Amino acid sequence: MPVQPRTPPGVMELLPPQQIAFQRMLDTIRRGFERFGFLPVETPVFELTDILLTKSGGETEKQIYFVQSTGALERDRSNYGLAGSANPPAAKPPEMALRFDLTVPLARYVAEHEHELNFPFRRYQIQRVYRGERNQKGRYREFYQCDIDAVGKDSLPLAYDAEMPAVIYGVFKQLAFGPFTIYVNNRKLLRGILESHGIAGELQAPVLHEVDRLGKQDRVKVEDALATLGVPQVTASRLIDTLTANAGDSRGVLQSLKEFAEPSPAFTEGLTELERVYEGTLALGVPEDACKLNLAIVRGLDYYTGTVYETFLDDHAGIGSVCSGGRYDNLAGHYTKSKLPGVGISIGATRLFYQLLEAKLIKAEVSAIADVIVLSVEQKLAGDYAAIATELRDAGLNVEVYGGDDKLAKQFKYADRANVAFAVVFGEREREKEIVKVKVLRTKEEHEVPRKELAARLDALAKQSAESSR
Repeated sequence: MPVQPRTPPGVMELLPPQQIAFQRMLDTIRRGFERFGFLPVETPVFELTDILLTKSGGETEKQIYFVQSTGALERDRSNYGLAGSANPPAAKPPEMALRFDLTVPLARYVAEHEHELNFPFRRYQIQRVYRGERNQKGRYREFYQCDIDAVGKDSLPLAYDAEMPAVIYGVFKQLAFGPFTIYVNNRKLLRGILESHGIAGELQAPVLHEVDRLGKQDRVKVEDALATLGVPQVTASRLIDTLTANAGDSRGVLQSLKEFAEPSPAFTEGLTELERVYEGTLALGVPEDACKLNLAIVRGLDYYTGTVYETFLDDHAGIGSVCSGGRYDNLAGHYTKSKLPGVGISIGATRLFYQLLEAKLIKAEVSAIADVIVLSVEQKLAGDYAAIATELRDAGLNVEVYGGDDKLAKQFKYADRANVAFAVVFGEREREKEIVKVKVLRTKEEHEVPRKELAARLDALAKQSAESSR
């Protein structure tokens, strides 16, 4: 009996129309990254386990997929005298594991090639990553991340922090998913605000975890959660007042912070950085209504040390953050003694695409890559069909040649289902008259075109068709 075909859980496998839409989204993101001069990098899908585990911990480590060849597995069994056993004890973790993000591979890459790279090193990476997520709708075990990072040697100017929202703005403007807002904050400033409210030491991390829920949960619930951590009700209320004052008015936020009583060194440094980043972003052409300061934005508690970002689609807040990131003091401290500070952002493309499909913000209407299909009228003219296809491809068109000798009715039916725009018909009659028949499949119009003018006429018809479909 044949094995039943089925897709593993936790992966996104698309039919061609959806795959085309997804690929075009990735292409738009790639162009947006390259427009700012970021360089492409690819790293292996798996890393050495000791490299990968240096940066993982907690739940992330539980989600790692290890990689082991059958040969290595047999050697382990033999070492235990358990050859053929299905469940030998593991001597140690397998040598390799699938990457769970693109940041650890970047850290290893920069540390390993430190003396070959030009700093500040600006890279983008669009690749799949793997996590053992619990199987649930909209969560994936294999998914694309689209990352950019600027990494400095010893130091990295704040101009790079200011550039990140400009990249986000350019990408999402081109993606055209509707209005969006990029929120910016600073972790040093947050730490200073907590200190000013008497919240210090180990209490800061759990408090920030609850603060990060502001805007996603009712304020009262956040206050109650802070109370369970031991934060007095009055302190919790004042803290939230500080973090939400002048919400939506970035100039007002800055002004209220400048009037803050008895700021700590962390507060002062964070405020200076936040203002410089915000003004630098606006100078790069990002409008104020698309980039706003939000003191409740926290991001990775164990990771980011300065600027942090989150981006939301204004009309679809339920989708959550569609792009996030921030500044870190030392990217590769586990792998080199050099100090390599950086700043970066990440788009979880697979999850974003799924959610946009669900929200009907992406329409997978294109099911063809070919612009033209050359039909096979007479087998003896196969050489002519190849020549026509080559000529049209040289002119910049995507061309498919029908390879069989089926009746024309069947070939036209195939072309219609393939959603190709134009069909080229060329038989002995057309050859004698030095013409080519072009059929516009959407409208069923037919045109007789001089053979020498075919490429130019098809290009004109394609532009006309694009105009009429708008």
